Amino acid sequence: MPILSKEQFQNLAKFDSNPCVSIFIPTQRAGKDVLEEKDKINLKSQWKKASETLKEMGHSQEKIEKIGKPVNDILEDRDFWRHQSDGLAIFLADGFSEKHTVPVNFKTFTYVADHFYLKPLVPMFNGDGRFYLLHLQLDEVKLYEATQYSIGEVDVSDLTPSRLEDRVGYDYEEKNTKHKTQRNVGAGDAGVSTQHGYDAANRDDKNEILRFFRAVDKGIYEILNNENVPLVVACQDSNFPIYQEASRYKNLYPKPVPGNPEADHKNMFGLHAAALDTLEPHFRKEREEKMRQFTELNPSRTSTRVSEIIPAIFEGKVDTLFLENREDIWGNYNENMASVDVHEERKNGSISLMNLAAVKVIEQNGKVYLVEKEFMPDKNSKMNAVFRY
Repeated sequence: MPILSKEQFQNLAKFDSNPCVSIFIPTQRAGKDVLEEKDKINLKSQWKKASETLKEMGHSQEKIEKIGKPVNDILEDRDFWRHQSDGLAIFLADGFSEKHTVPVNFKTFTYVADHFYLKPLVPMFNGDGRFYLLHLQLDEVKLYEATQYSIGEVDVSDLTPSRLEDRVGYDYEEKNTKHKTQRNVGAGDAGVSTQHGYDAANRDDKNEILRFFRAVDKGIYEILNNENVPLVVACQDSNFPIYQEASRYKNLYPKPVPGNPEADHKNMFGLHAAALDTLEPHFRKEREEKMRQFTELNPSRTSTRVSEIIPAIFEGKVDTLFLENREDIWGNYNENMASVDVHEERKNGSISLMNLAAVKVIEQNGKVYLVEKEFMPDKNSKMNAVFRY
């Protein structure tokens, strides 16, 4: 289930129209803010801001209303707001509209120009960050293939047993249901941990669970045996050591997704978010390696000067770009003259030089990292670069 493909990103980058409106708002997956429709109120406010900018630019009210019709449609779609992730990006032009619900947390921002603003989305394209996620319960087995920004289910119904009873027999269910009934007779049993009628594994239970997990692993291994990406498991904490014993996959991640997957992660997207939290140290490694390169390479291979970095990007020289998150650099770039004009603040005719740089580096298959100021390789500049040569 791709959330935003690189092809879609590149098509948005190439889109040429006047005006183009880009709106970004943070959104809530669930809770009080969803019930109170705060995200809808935020979007309505941002469209009002965009409308005022379009009017100042001389566009007719009729054209503004035509461009804004998709926003009004979204505002009236109550079901849409119940299925959000961390952020909503909307792109509008005369006769064109796209909306993307994405697991990227960005600040509220509206941009009107002759091109779309895509910088908040660039973290989605620093390699695919692939991994597999195994949702492993004693009565349910699901496998997902995922990246940091997408997730989809892999059908394993013909490869693995779907529940423990299918592997070890129905006497297990009857035995454990009986145990549960016996142990819940008195009020003093309130602290007993159970899951779907199963008691915490005793020695016999462990052997039966191990048999089940080995059968699961046999099917999973048919899919993963040639892979070289992490497999992270969402299961009861007490069952993870048993699965470690059963698994033959060399890249099994050493820590499970914490919590009860059934109770704590209500849907695929909640499970995906929890898995990403678990895998965060794994995904952080590459960025840290790029930062190390910035500090250790010969100074001729790095730069903090916008006037040097942007022409180098257009020459294809930039391997990695670090941009200060939630900030921007305004100005203009003359590609023919390879000259950069930096403005102290945004004014009429200014473009985002950060957006220009980020989109071009992604187009060239480079890396772009949005980094908080305190973690920038050189904190004195909003833009740092590592050159390929």
